[in-house]
Amino acid sequence: MKIAIGFDHGGVALRPAVLEALRDLGHEVLDFGTDSPDPVDYPEYARRVADAVVSGECDRGILACGTGLGMSIAANKVKACYAALLSDCYSARMAGEHNAANVACLGGRTINPDLAKAIVEAYLDTEPDCAQRHQRRREQVCRIEDDMVPDTST
Repeated sequence: MKIAIGFDHGGVALRPAVLEALRDLGHEVLDFGTDSPDPVDYPEYARRVADAVVSGECDRGILACGTGLGMSIAANKVKACYAALLSDCYSARMAGEHNAANVACLGGRTINPDLAKAIVEAYLDTEPDCAQRHQRRREQVCRIEDDMVPDTST
């Protein structure tokens, strides 16, 4: 898979672990930065990764900021981006299987690098579960998203 990644200064501590996990799993990486602890604005990185995933340029994305919250909020503003804040391996699997999350968000100040690596591995080892109940719920989420888009056809 091709994975888009983005970090802000609060998430950059997880960068080596995430890159190691992706390399160990044999994934191609599209790196949007940052690789520095100097302050940057997380919405810029969230937007770049979300756009790369939604456009099909990348299969999935991984974002990290201090808590993962800002990145997940910003990424979820992009239509068809389904970003999940992940802090454990079970949630990582459920995000991929039940929710078809296409972007994983991590907190550089809330989880350690070893856990980040395990979460990335668990998340990327999933495919959406096509059971009727999960698909129905995902379709309901998409309808909510569609309802939020103003009709400009008139």
